[in-house]
Amino acid sequence: MNLLEKEVENAVEALRKGKVILYPTDTIWGIGCDATNSKAITKLFKIKQRKENKSLIALINSTEMLHNYVKVVPPVAFDLIRSASNPLTIVYPGAKNLARNAIAADSSVAIRVSSNPFCIALVEAFGKPVASSSANVTGEPTAISFGQISDKIKQSVDYTVGLYQDEINHPKASTIIKLEVNGEFTIIRP
Repeated sequence: MNLLEKEVENAVEALRKGKVILYPTDTIWGIGCDATNSKAITKLFKIKQRKENKSLIALINSTEMLHNYVKVVPPVAFDLIRSASNPLTIVYPGAKNLARNAIAADSSVAIRVSSNPFCIALVEAFGKPVASSSANVTGEPTAISFGQISDKIKQSVDYTVGLYQDEINHPKASTIIKLEVNGEFTIIRP
């Protein structure tokens, strides 16, 4: 078993137990948990010191997974994902099969199909989306590298992935687009 496989195994074990992990994503380092486990999501919000009415991003590993967590996936979503040159998070209306506190008040959910090898392997092995947020306390600057993550965050999570800690993948958060059922969309964060 190589290091990637071992880290995926350890992270999946933590996620299955409702724990919160600190891990590399296709953008910045994130803290994540099982997107279908409301207690784990509450714990993630507590670590971030964030109100639960703020939404999270659910990471998945393929566009096929979208149908399991969104009631109606507008066809334009696939074009947007395919043509995106940077990591793209799409806010979809009509979330389903996720923890209630992972879904926004308007029943929408933000989902990103990850391109990061660790995240792809993690979601594939876990079999469910990973609720994710930046690895910082709300209101504090976003850490773009592992070394910039506060000790408070590092000490609050249950498991820290031991990969890519000396690398910077994509030093900014993803682009966020809000998509309507009719296919119209608005850019929320460029």
